[in-house]
Amino acid sequence: MLWGGRFEKPPDELFARFNNSFHFDWRLYDADIRGSIAYAKALARAGILNAGEAQEIERGLLEVQSEFARRAFEPKPSDEDIHTAVERRLFELIGDAAHKLHTGRSRNDQVATDTRLYVIGAIARVNEGLRGAQSALVEQAEQQLDVLLPGYTHIRRAQPILFSHYLLSFFWMLQRDRERFADAGKRASVLPLGAGALAGNPFPIDREFLARELGFARVSENSLDAVSDRDFIAEFLFAASLLQVHLSRLAEDLIFYSAPEFGFISLDDAYTTGSSLMPQKKNPDSLELVRGKTGRVIGDLNTLLIVLKGTPSTYDKDFQEDKEPLFDAVDTLEMTLPIVAGVIRTMRVHADKMRAALDDSMLATDLADYLVRRGVPFRQAHHLVGALVKKAETRGVKLSALQHADYLEVSPLFGDDVFEVFDFDKAVARREVRGGTSPQAVREQLRLARDVLI
Repeated sequence: MLWGGRFEKPPDELFARFNNSFHFDWRLYDADIRGSIAYAKALARAGILNAGEAQEIERGLLEVQSEFARRAFEPKPSDEDIHTAVERRLFELIGDAAHKLHTGRSRNDQVATDTRLYVIGAIARVNEGLRGAQSALVEQAEQQLDVLLPGYTHIRRAQPILFSHYLLSFFWMLQRDRERFADAGKRASVLPLGAGALAGNPFPIDREFLARELGFARVSENSLDAVSDRDFIAEFLFAASLLQVHLSRLAEDLIFYSAPEFGFISLDDAYTTGSSLMPQKKNPDSLELVRGKTGRVIGDLNTLLIVLKGTPSTYDKDFQEDKEPLFDAVDTLEMTLPIVAGVIRTMRVHADKMRAALDDSMLATDLADYLVRRGVPFRQAHHLVGALVKKAETRGVKLSALQHADYLEVSPLFGDDVFEVFDFDKAVARREVRGGTSPQAVREQLRLARDVLI
């Protein structure tokens, strides 16, 4: 153990298992060893280690790193955590020099450093997963550029849009997610090593050197804050939760759109399952799991926030509970994002079914706009068109099936050309403003999206 000199007996066996974290924090081995190699170099620069000792420590640590990477590391019951395990094995490999490595360092600043390195690496991997999902959206949008889709609000048909425009709406959601992770990465990139247990390092350790060695942007300014700051994990988990919410919303739409009642898309067999009872079933389990795992990731965020809310300043053992929710969220994202990308890339789009679902009532706003162009205030035009909608509903016909005389009863401003409004393609093409659903506007969106992905 790294402690125990003042104790007369070992920990209770059950408490020892309760206290140990190696069974999950072993995943920090690479970060722990990287940090230890950098710290050994800093100790040598400070005159605490001689050159030979520093080299022996680095050689031994690289061997431990290799054992973990090859899944050849053999833990022992005394390995309380990843730090204890690495130092124990290092001593077995190189002897007494290993016991000098912890000079001036605490597990408090050590684990904070390890976890920050892990989060920085996780952000890079999640960013690649996000880019993959975004690329799939762009590729599908380019293939379906002119396909019309009923746009929905309140799960009711609202206005016609381009399916490509719909897909790109999720591209920009995911872009905000990428930006959030990148911003969180800036605050994760602060070196706590050198803070000691809470008061700082009593030896002349060059923390700027450590930051450069480990790739941190800057060093922490307060040793008390350095060992207790878990904001960076909370930020990561918030970004992860919001990302999962976005993916869940996409999954919800695609589940509906792929149902026979809609038939807008078909999901590839590779991302669906069957029923154990009903031979005809083709279930969207991949998307349902994306939707379901959102609650899991939100739970990871809640777990950490609840842990943090009751802790006093500096380090507390409660912080051992920060890693499992972090690892769980990372694992979920790293599996979910490629699956979402695969679903999008392989789904088949049924443009005919989408167009068949378009309804004249979705052009009611265009009728109001027709009157606005003839000088009628929009609120009044809205009311007049509402009367036409009611008339068509009462007769059980489409708006376009009403006679011109019916339109004139509502307003004399409806000319013979009013029926030209009932053209879905033209209605979409009129939305030419930046960010609109017209083909021209969507092409510009695609250009911007491609620029973002470079």
